[in-house]
Amino acid sequence: MRRLFAFQQKKFLSLSLKAQHKKCAELLHELISQSPALIDHYKELCSWMALTEPLNLLDRYHWHLKESGTFVKEHSFIITSQDRLEAAPSLSITLYLERLRSAHNVGAILRTVEAFRLGEVVFSEGMVDCTSPQLQKSAMGTEKWLTCQRTPLSLCPKPLIALETAENATPYYNFAFPNQFTLALGNEEYGLSNELLKEADACIQIPLFGRKNSLNVSCAFAIIAAEIARQKRL
Repeated sequence: MRRLFAFQQKKFLSLSLKAQHKKCAELLHELISQSPALIDHYKELCSWMALTEPLNLLDRYHWHLKESGTFVKEHSFIITSQDRLEAAPSLSITLYLERLRSAHNVGAILRTVEAFRLGEVVFSEGMVDCTSPQLQKSAMGTEKWLTCQRTPLSLCPKPLIALETAENATPYYNFAFPNQFTLALGNEEYGLSNELLKEADACIQIPLFGRKNSLNVSCAFAIIAAEIARQKRL
């Protein structure tokens, strides 16, 4: 048994209640993910804390986290999804990311690209790359299944379609996406550069109706990605 979980009753009960719940959560994470033999030790901790044995280990795990005041990011969840061993063929689409600052946003975008199997991703100069730990956490490992590179915009496939809240931009649901194209996403604060917008063959937008006239770039892309997949796959 790992030393992390080798508790004696007196030592365990000397911890604060929050610390006890945190240790229980750590034990359950190890138990569910890779060490079922730890169940007897967890039951022992339950008896020390005067807890009933759990009907559902996952629910109990998240209860312990809540009681300990511990926040767990999505990439630390025990079970995140029922993934597939094989993926559908990729579409012939290039996603051009211009000056995105947040590695978290870039990772979330990569995860969406892989989920919809849209194609390759091009990073502009000055951005993080796929070696970024924060990007990898947000991408949930999907970066290893994608082609990500730095290529001049001039070499990306035409037409160039810009996602931007520009005047006269076409609502995305009224736009017919071609079979091959480059979709450009811009900086979280400034959007796409004027230089890129001048080169764009079309500009699309997501109509909004609230007081805040913007969306997080990764959320905006997810909406467009779903529409592209609907048009090209369904």
